[in-house]
Amino acid sequence: MLCGNIGRGWLSRRTFIRIKREYYGSEKKNDYSAITESPGIRATREQVQRLYQRYRFARDFAHSKDVMEVACGSGLGLGYLASVAKSVAGIDIDEKNIALAREHYCLPLIANRSPQTANRKPLNVRRPIHVALMDAHKLEFPNGASDLVILFEAIYYLFSPEKFTAEAARVLREDGTLIIGMVNKDWKDFHPSPYTHKYFSIPELKSLLEPHFKDIMFYAGFPAGKKGLKDNVISLIKRAALKVNLIPGSLEARAYLKRIFIGKLVPLPDEITEGMAPYEEPVEISCNRPCRDYKITYAVATKK
Repeated sequence: MLCGNIGRGWLSRRTFIRIKREYYGSEKKNDYSAITESPGIRATREQVQRLYQRYRFARDFAHSKDVMEVACGSGLGLGYLASVAKSVAGIDIDEKNIALAREHYCLPLIANRSPQTANRKPLNVRRPIHVALMDAHKLEFPNGASDLVILFEAIYYLFSPEKFTAEAARVLREDGTLIIGMVNKDWKDFHPSPYTHKYFSIPELKSLLEPHFKDIMFYAGFPAGKKGLKDNVISLIKRAALKVNLIPGSLEARAYLKRIFIGKLVPLPDEITEGMAPYEEPVEISCNRPCRDYKITYAVATKK
């Protein structure tokens, strides 16, 4: 038992939670499935392009490699990576997310499928894909198990990101690669998501990676440049809503507001496929200062 009589009395609740988080994770289970991009969720065309960009960018590093995607969500990108990789492992801490991924990649013949996957085709019976429920802070893989570790849009949900980077280095082989993709906190229209702990600037992420990684490079996508009148109005409404905490947490609720202010949305696909959206290759940016010119950033680092 963690909680016990120490000194004059019992551990305080705050101390108990701190210790529990350090050794076992957060105090309660968050429903990450509500904020996860899953099949059928309605999204803007830019959201679809962002989704495609991150996996298209990672695929260039995945050819003939053993790949691990941490916080893979419902697994939208696993099949796309597996089309070029030697093997792919997808892990996530959320049971609902993993259930969707397993249903699509591992259990294609079950009778009672969830609504999200009812019409999904069993494309991956023979694909080398492993899906598991797992914590990013404690990767249950042997040392040197992977050539490439990927973490997209999730570093800010980790309460101890330094534990993840150490674990990523441990499971990577010599000169293995880590790719981290994240929304840019220094973009003017940035807004935080539920359950997050800390968003990183480019220099902050570089400092986080340096103990275990070398040759750290940063890239960015989706310029935050000039906008039309409609975009400027939406930006003002968004920032005003942020100030009074009116932006909803779930992707479904956000989709409803986007449909009102932006217009027609498109459903997210069952899987990432080649050419499903226009691809703009991320551009290299400086690692020594915050970036305010792009919405999305990527770090690519080599294990020391």
